Amino acid sequence: MISTMRRIDLTDGALTRTKLSDALPRAALDTTAAAQAVAPIITRVKDEGAPVLYELAERFDHVRPERLRVPAEALTRALEQLDPQVREALETSIEHNRIGHTQQLPAPSQTQIIPGGTVEQRWLPVGRVGLYVPGGLAVYPSSVVMNAVCAQVAKVGSIALASPPQAEFGGLPHPTILAACALLGVDEVWAIGGAQAIAALSYGITDGEDILQPVDVVTGPGNIYVAAAKRLVQGTVGIDAEAGTTEIAILADETATPEFVAADLISQAEHDPAAASVLVTTSAALAEAVDAIIPTQARATTHTERILTALSGPQSGIVIVDTLDEALEVVNAYAAEHLEIHTANASQVAQRVTNAGAIFVGPYTPVPLGDYIAGSNHVLPTGGTARFASGLNVTQYLRSQQVVEYTAEALAQLTPQLDVLAREENLPAHGQAALIRAREGTSQ
Repeated sequence: MISTMRRIDLTDGALTRTKLSDALPRAALDTTAAAQAVAPIITRVKDEGAPVLYELAERFDHVRPERLRVPAEALTRALEQLDPQVREALETSIEHNRIGHTQQLPAPSQTQIIPGGTVEQRWLPVGRVGLYVPGGLAVYPSSVVMNAVCAQVAKVGSIALASPPQAEFGGLPHPTILAACALLGVDEVWAIGGAQAIAALSYGITDGEDILQPVDVVTGPGNIYVAAAKRLVQGTVGIDAEAGTTEIAILADETATPEFVAADLISQAEHDPAAASVLVTTSAALAEAVDAIIPTQARATTHTERILTALSGPQSGIVIVDTLDEALEVVNAYAAEHLEIHTANASQVAQRVTNAGAIFVGPYTPVPLGDYIAGSNHVLPTGGTARFASGLNVTQYLRSQQVVEYTAEALAQLTPQLDVLAREENLPAHGQAALIRAREGTSQ
């Protein structure tokens, strides 16, 4: 039998992160070249505004929108014409994501440090958010849901969404995107795509009577040019993480169902020829069974060539280890965007995972459940960044503020030590700000 996926034998137990990265190389998200192409676009949008956006729409999207702001009637029409089954599925996705994301809201707190001295931690939504949803060959209404619901749960007061104009739809974004916006109550939608959309959201534009006010935070997926644009506007606005190529790791033992494992590896390979699909297993028999099943399942899908290219690429493979402890060591070192656990006592095993964007526990929790309708967010850290980064969540749209309040007596108690530290740092005026209050208090 010809193997679809490479075998990586780590049964010698000598794992290092370098060894694993050599065995399963990830495509680097190098935005250097893209940034050079994008920087002039951002500058022109910032300086020249709407006329540049029409020009770039004709160049990149091959259509000139009638206007950049999508009319309200276009949103209404898109929802009216939406397939009822798609509408029902989107409504369920929205409902589940509202439930799941509401649980993420952090609670304010107030702590008494000393009698008369308190520090309050409070959370406030950012004022305005810009969401980007890509267009092109695929349509991603789920991206509208994942980003918009998160912002709405955070109680962001103003949301603008940009998506590329499409010639097929008369210069409007894809109607399913518009319908999703209508379902969510997002009524400020702009027919702008690519890096120029990121610039327009960040700096604002005026198009006749339509005004796109600058936002405070920009989130949403996109290609390498969108990622480069986000990097360039960071500091002017907040951004979410730069998303690279999708990836899945599956930790499985001899109890796993080969057909399930194969289907889940294929589901993420479907995204991109460079997508990473990795099986880490203690069972050589499972590895053989999965590899044997993959060609049949792949041929039954629409994107067979793309899937087989991804699964046979250097970024994908089947890692064989001796023990569950070694398997956990591998998946924690790999830090996958998506990690599935197909083992005995899967919930207990999941507790031992430290590095993963999201963990899908047991045979009936495939990654696509999280992609669409589980109530979790599908915007997750890629490329091993799950070691230090988190998936999109409500706090992306919140700011934490500390509110400090001390009485005269509480300040007086700490003034001597405050002054000592201020003089140690050669900042005597810092100490004086407390001492003057102490003197004022004693003179009264």
